[in-house]
Amino acid sequence: MTLSFRADTTFALVGFGFRAATLHRVATGLEGVRCVGAVVRSPRELPVPAYDSLDACLREARPDFVVTAVPPSQNPALIRACAARDVPVLAETPPAPDLATLRALWADVRTGRVQVAEQYPLMPAHAARAAAVRSGIIGTPTQVQVSSTQLYHAVALIRGLLGAGGAPAVVRASRTEAPLLHPLDRAGWTGETAPRTAVTTIATLDFGAAGSGLYDFTTGQTRNLLRFRRLLVRGTHGELRDDEVVHLTGPRGIARTSLSRRQSGHDLDLNGFDTEAITLGTEVVWSNPYPGRRWNDDEIATAALLEATAAWTRGEGPPPYPLAEAAQDHLIGLAIEESARTGAPVTTTAEEFSPRPR
Repeated sequence: MTLSFRADTTFALVGFGFRAATLHRVATGLEGVRCVGAVVRSPRELPVPAYDSLDACLREARPDFVVTAVPPSQNPALIRACAARDVPVLAETPPAPDLATLRALWADVRTGRVQVAEQYPLMPAHAARAAAVRSGIIGTPTQVQVSSTQLYHAVALIRGLLGAGGAPAVVRASRTEAPLLHPLDRAGWTGETAPRTAVTTIATLDFGAAGSGLYDFTTGQTRNLLRFRRLLVRGTHGELRDDEVVHLTGPRGIARTSLSRRQSGHDLDLNGFDTEAITLGTEVVWSNPYPGRRWNDDEIATAALLEATAAWTRGEGPPPYPLAEAAQDHLIGLAIEESARTGAPVTTTAEEFSPRPR
């Protein structure tokens, strides 16, 4: 009997801040995907070899792909550098800071091997909701409302659930301010006892025949547990609200069916705390591909993104989230900010990178 062996698919990080550390940590729990180095500006102790330049890292670590975990202002130059060296790249969101830079980046690297690290559609709850919508239980989706995360992440969910592709949008946005306590941030509990001013941005996105979206985001909402995260998908034959679906069951039958998460480790379930699956009624619409890791939803999504990128790099899987998709998300996110700033509607146009409506 001949045993087949395939070497790990390797990647290198550019930057080693909060997001890069998460990518590295998740990779240590994966089989077949390995981080072999990081490019950092100043020497410091890291869990992987550190390099002072991208070229040194590519020459010595020889990664199969590069992950740019840097601020948006630094992303375009690094993406161009990887494309010029024909190295596949997974760029953090967003890929560029503004529309002019985004257009210029696309003009330079449109034929390059560039993916973007948009993990939100891969989170278990969102993946399950998308599967429910694809099942046809609510008919054709016509509107998506998202209140949980900011700009391009929210737009990725809206466009993906609608299947809007690169359809132009008329964006109308406004902002209000109100006091809000911020008990948690990225570092953990803040210890704050007094509210501070938070800005809420609400925008409508009209994609014409492709449907519409509603964007609602308050400063810090992603991590502020004093604010609910809400997602609504309206369809021709029903509606999905967070984890519940109202739909037709027959000519005169209307039912409510729940998306239920199977979470082990409660009560006398001694299998350990873990997410196992999400069901819609009796149908499993999402299963955890990483049982036993005890990962949270963001870690599961990050792992799925890394594995999908590795498979794409090897030519064994589809592109996980092409630059064109992320550029379209950012285009609309920038329009939301412009409309909120000026108080006037903003109409996006079909760009060279705009994907076709699905």
